[in-house]
Amino acid sequence: MEGKTVGESSFVLSKVMTQQHTNPAGNVHGGIIAKLIDDACGVVSYRHARSNVVTASIDRIDFFGPVYVGDVLTVKASLNYVGKTSMEIGARVEAESLVTGEIRHTASAYLTSVALDEQGSPKEIPPVLLQTEEEIRRHQEAEARRVKRLAERKMQHV
Repeated sequence: MEGKTVGESSFVLSKVMTQQHTNPAGNVHGGIIAKLIDDACGVVSYRHARSNVVTASIDRIDFFGPVYVGDVLTVKASLNYVGKTSMEIGARVEAESLVTGEIRHTASAYLTSVALDEQGSPKEIPPVLLQTEEEIRRHQEAEARRVKRLAERKMQHV
């Protein structure tokens, strides 16, 4: 199976945040941001696997600051790690004020997706071809997170 580069599956999603996306305090709901992260990471997964995929886990979503009505929310998603049937996708969320032009890093997340065959069983996927030092670093960090996830899962079933 021929490998694919990180760039072949990377995806950027942008959306203007409106009143319908906010909580009573006037900030964009964390759940709205989480949904957009999942959407963007799903596209990355589909592009890499070229098959149906499901989100298997979300390690964490870290929120660093609020997003307001009128901001353009941008989710930048790309592969960090690829195993036999699963992959970790990293997402960086930025909010841009259209009035000032200020861009703020507002959230980050790591999601794991699993590729599925026509019967809904895990399916082998192409390896990732790492091309830059940053991609290698991100891959190594993702590998460490994977080991930690598997150890935690094993402890839950003891």
